[in-house]
Amino acid sequence: MRFRPCIDIHNGTVKQIVGASLRDKDDQAVENYKAAQDADYFAHLYRKDGLRGGHVILLNPPDSKYYEETKRQAMKALEAYPGGLQVGGGITAENAGEYLKAGASHVIVTSYVFKDGQLRWDCLKRLRDTVGKEHIVIDVSCRKKDGGYYIVTNRWQTFTSVELNSETLDKISGFCDEFLVHGVDVEGKASGIEDELVKLLSSKENIPITYAGGIGSLEDLEHFRKISKGRIDFTIGSALDLFGGKLPYQLVKKYRQ
Repeated sequence: MRFRPCIDIHNGTVKQIVGASLRDKDDQAVENYKAAQDADYFAHLYRKDGLRGGHVILLNPPDSKYYEETKRQAMKALEAYPGGLQVGGGITAENAGEYLKAGASHVIVTSYVFKDGQLRWDCLKRLRDTVGKEHIVIDVSCRKKDGGYYIVTNRWQTFTSVELNSETLDKISGFCDEFLVHGVDVEGKASGIEDELVKLLSSKENIPITYAGGIGSLEDLEHFRKISKGRIDFTIGSALDLFGGKLPYQLVKKYRQ
């Protein structure tokens, strides 16, 4: 179990948002925090502190008027910490190589492989064949629906028909190096973790998994350690004092293997 830092970029600015509030229309989101510093500031900090495997996430779609500035910020972060960060947001087999060349260790992919509500095995295979399994993180972020967790895409706005369960993780694991999972219903709220989801994820021991969502206190963090049995990594955004929250970054960064 180790801490994975994050750099979320929206409308060309490093932010922390309430995950379920993100909307493509008018590039809207409920903001928890808006940084004065550029993305490379945080990348340099994580590099200095030896934190690897953090996530740089572009929260604007490619057709947004803010996309190019958001992408420019992401590239600044990757260049500041080559090999130390992963990047996601609008990644396809066609552009993944550009981000790896810019310094990303992995590309994080959701919508490219989950299209029209379905898991597209042809896209998953194309991505693996293009950049290699060892450079791929599949984002299977999810929301609760009909008693189960279903993978969501398009900046968490669209439900797929794919339920996140042990079988799904096993099938996809042959195409990626890691999984990233946001519990979207609690993301950005620092209101406690999705216990059921964490227990599901911690049952998988054959592939690294990072969980995000709801960790808002040291008590939450210890609860997460207990129910996950220390088997999965975690990321914290809005709750960190680094992003205006109350959790001390200096303490959280010490959670590492």
